[in-house]
Amino acid sequence: MSKGVPGLRWWIAGLIFLATIINFVNRLTISVLAPVITTELHLTATQFAGVANAFLIAYTISQGLSGKLYDRIGTKRGFTVCVVIWSLASMAHVFARGLFSLDCCRFVLGLGEAGNWPGAAKVIAQWFPVRQRALGMGIFNSGTSIGSVVATPLIVWMHLRFGWQATFLVLGAAGFVWLGLWLSFYEVPERHPKLTPEEYALIREGRPTEAQRPVPLAILLRRPEAWAIAIARFFADPVWWLYITWLPLYLYKAQGFSLQQIGMFAWLPFVAADAGSLGGGWLSGFLIARGWSVDRARKAVILGGTLCMSMGMLAARAESAAAALALIAVVLFGFQGWINNVQTLPSDYFPEQAVGSVTGMGGVAAGIGAMLSIQATGFVVDHWHSYNPILWVAGLLPVAATAVLFILGGPIQRLPIENRS
Repeated sequence: MSKGVPGLRWWIAGLIFLATIINFVNRLTISVLAPVITTELHLTATQFAGVANAFLIAYTISQGLSGKLYDRIGTKRGFTVCVVIWSLASMAHVFARGLFSLDCCRFVLGLGEAGNWPGAAKVIAQWFPVRQRALGMGIFNSGTSIGSVVATPLIVWMHLRFGWQATFLVLGAAGFVWLGLWLSFYEVPERHPKLTPEEYALIREGRPTEAQRPVPLAILLRRPEAWAIAIARFFADPVWWLYITWLPLYLYKAQGFSLQQIGMFAWLPFVAADAGSLGGGWLSGFLIARGWSVDRARKAVILGGTLCMSMGMLAARAESAAAALALIAVVLFGFQGWINNVQTLPSDYFPEQAVGSVTGMGGVAAGIGAMLSIQATGFVVDHWHSYNPILWVAGLLPVAATAVLFILGGPIQRLPIENRS
């Protein structure tokens, strides 16, 4: 046997973290350049919302399909398929010349990018013991925040130097660089030549030794815990999508920022989001290590995140752009702590063979909620010329999400799931 790599699971989490950064930078390019693209292509706020929803329609469909894809063909091949699709789609934005072609590019991009989350959740479930899963999720999920931090100044700089078409081309090509690392380095724990026996024993802690068959979707649809995750994400995920989709335009139109000022300041709330991602993942694991039950630890962090997200209502009354950005930072900090623990719930409740499917169900519900909220935001901005009503609603949605999660989900514990329909 070849010499093992100590702490290999952390390297695997780092690889997924890098994929998530690339995923999010590609996704955010159109939001960061919205002031330029909407002006050049003569798009209204409602039309721009439609462009965002073209991505989300495909993203929502693909969340369900890609979850089953990973459960069927495995994480290595599943990630390969998804990264190839999203990288080619991002590069194809070079040819967008109007609303229809832009919609088409966003749709295909959504088909590919959605697979990152069911795949990442399954990788973490495969590679991490229960007490470290939330931290593993926090590491990869912090890629959304780091991607957002990196994206804004990077995309603005590339646009000012090369133009928006070239920006899409270069950033899309980054996925193929990552794919080379993935194919040469990744394997599941059972087949990885660099995994030490000690680490393999740690990873397998508390898992069944016999091979398990995929859990039929019909069984999962009968479980209230799966619906609790899905409905909670339907209500809460629109908060994240509100800010990653509309923040540059909000700063441009409501706060009077120039594109250069957006590049200088719009990334700041996402630094807080990154802290929430890592902090929320670490805290629940720390509490479990101190003797808290998984149920109590996860719910404590989820509740704290909910309270932070509700602070978004105050942003509607902020007297300055700095105050609004600070409050938005609190919201995104809370959301990332919340979502990291919610995304561990499929592996807390269900066997490994169902994690991709349950995560995909949650992603579908999240996508539907995000589509509705994005379209509503475009309508409100076009007709009421204000973002304030949306900020108020976004402060209330997380409360509904957490209430549903706690009431419908019940105690967080492993369920006795039979692998038959």
